[in-house]
Amino acid sequence: MPCEGCMGRDNVSTDATMEFLLLGFSELRLRVLLFLIFLIVHLITLAGNMMIFMAVVTEPSRPPMLFFLCQLSAIELCYTLVIAPKALRSLIVVDGSTISFLGCAAQMHLFVALGGAECFLLAAMSYDRYVAICQPLRYAAVMSEGLCLRLALVCGLGAFMVALGLTAAVFRLPFCQSHRINHFFCDVPAVLHLACTQSYTPELPLLAACVLLLLLPFLLILASYVCIAVALLHITSSVGRGKAFSTCMSHLAITLLHYGCATFIYIRPKSSYSPARDKVVSLVYTNVTPLMYPLIYSLRNKEIRGILRKMLRRKKIAQVN
Repeated sequence: MPCEGCMGRDNVSTDATMEFLLLGFSELRLRVLLFLIFLIVHLITLAGNMMIFMAVVTEPSRPPMLFFLCQLSAIELCYTLVIAPKALRSLIVVDGSTISFLGCAAQMHLFVALGGAECFLLAAMSYDRYVAICQPLRYAAVMSEGLCLRLALVCGLGAFMVALGLTAAVFRLPFCQSHRINHFFCDVPAVLHLACTQSYTPELPLLAACVLLLLLPFLLILASYVCIAVALLHITSSVGRGKAFSTCMSHLAITLLHYGCATFIYIRPKSSYSPARDKVVSLVYTNVTPLMYPLIYSLRNKEIRGILRKMLRRKKIAQVN
């Protein structure tokens, strides 16, 4: 049932001129201190992902895992640039910041598309680990450059299309006269909270998107690791088992980090929506987790460490010359 004060959605020009007010963190104290902390986190995140991206791109021979890692760093760079500026601005603006109807839709679409592409990419990386451990002799033939490129294309286009459908469904809803979004960016639950309806119908597109972007890749990752666990049980050498398992540790850590936060925010009914709690979790999800990714991979992946050392060595030689 529509609520009182709903805006009509028949006039297209109304949509183009309508604005939302992002309340951000106007209720918090010590916003300047938080701004400085998250600005440093944002700059370190950009530097870390850019370093990994450039290191892998400049490497002449790239195995599949490094190719996927390069794509993951590119997604994290775009992901951070879409969300972090608004989050930082919300920490210094007292009364919130405005965002246009189209700007809000574009931000939501990019956020969902990039997050979904990351989910699909994590599934592709788990398949790479499955082939490397369960079919080592066929690894080079199966994980060819052509297959890696096709997987990367499917990850990007699939997430783009699902995000487009979800964003279109959300912004076709009638919104109440209050356009105050109690968040620092146009997140799906926060915008759905403004919908003038008492039914669960508006949540169906979000549920479908969660199934496609979260549940489906998670099941693929789970299936890959079940096969990997079975293969590891057949390895008699504890050293060989530990070496095989260590190649999966960084991917497992990032998967648990990504899916833990995403599941907490999106897979739940609208009635349990809590703006204050969601903002804190989203702040960690959009600022801290992208920082952890390059740290995890640079510490756990010997190939990345080797490439970074070579890149720094080349830089020092260039400076000397």
